[in-house]
Amino acid sequence: MNTKKNSTIAICLTAILALSPVASLAQATTTFSGEAVALRANALGISLALSDTGPLAASGGNLNTSLASVNVLGLASADALKSTTSGSGTSSQSQSSVASLNLLSATCSGGQAAVSGNAELVGLVAAGQSVLVSNPNLAISLPGGISLVVNEQTSSPSGNTGSITVNALHVKGPSIDIVVASAQSGITCS
Repeated sequence: MNTKKNSTIAICLTAILALSPVASLAQATTTFSGEAVALRANALGISLALSDTGPLAASGGNLNTSLASVNVLGLASADALKSTTSGSGTSSQSQSSVASLNLLSATCSGGQAAVSGNAELVGLVAAGQSVLVSNPNLAISLPGGISLVVNEQTSSPSGNTGSITVNALHVKGPSIDIVVASAQSGITCS
């Protein structure tokens, strides 16, 4: 009887050990998204992206890129462009800077996603007027059909999934679409 009992226990343990990898594969995992780009422009038929990390893998990791300075056809120049994005554990973060900082965070807490972000511009002057920014999505209309959105933020937290994109400056107009210091972070909590 002990032999039969021991055989039954051994068969049950073998079944548990054999099926445990399948059970662990069925468990949900946290996934990440993110990308940061210091300057993205589409103007007069010219498209470019500078200091662009590219998309973060769903499994997470770290991506970064930087440029000391850039001059685009003598029309625009910038110094110290840097972009990073990363995801691990319960957090996804992206950052892009061009003489200012744009930092985002997407986190998991208790299986729920939360997002936050901000952009800071120092010394911004539009149409000869100094622009002080404290609130997100400050819209400014300029002559010639040009519009600026400063500290542009779009977010979509919903249950266990959340994403946020912050653009320090977004310039739009006829044949012009320029984004300066953009960062996106997202997370899906397990």
